[in-house]
Amino acid sequence: MAEKRPRGRPSLYRPEYADQARAYANLGATDAEIADLLEVDYATFRRWTVAHEDLCAALKVGKEACDERVVRSLHAKAMGYEHDVERVFVVDGVPTKVLVREKVPPSDTAAIFWLKNRRPAEWRDRKELATDGDAIQVVIKKVGE
Repeated sequence: MAEKRPRGRPSLYRPEYADQARAYANLGATDAEIADLLEVDYATFRRWTVAHEDLCAALKVGKEACDERVVRSLHAKAMGYEHDVERVFVVDGVPTKVLVREKVPPSDTAAIFWLKNRRPAEWRDRKELATDGDAIQVVIKKVGE
């Protein structure tokens, strides 16, 4: 009896796409951007993530690494930080490079964002609907008010 062949066109998926997708995700690329980089339609790419466990796992690893860098950056911005910057000054007509320690102050916005997400019970805004006849008013209160 002849071997049964699968129907339809063979998949264009290649195992090396998993490594490429992980690297792109690690750089912050979205699934749509990764599909473009692999030169496939977004719907095809989404089907591949379901059908190929190696691709799905590679995307997860790449995205987690990228997300961790963002978490560290947001934390640093919320807390404030210092970093070295090379500046060029002209001294007696001669350009001179100098390493300067620059301070970046804490960001209120980053701190609020961090706390609202990490400690929502204490920091989230509470929305209440107040009705007065036919009018509805949205009142936003800080938890604890």
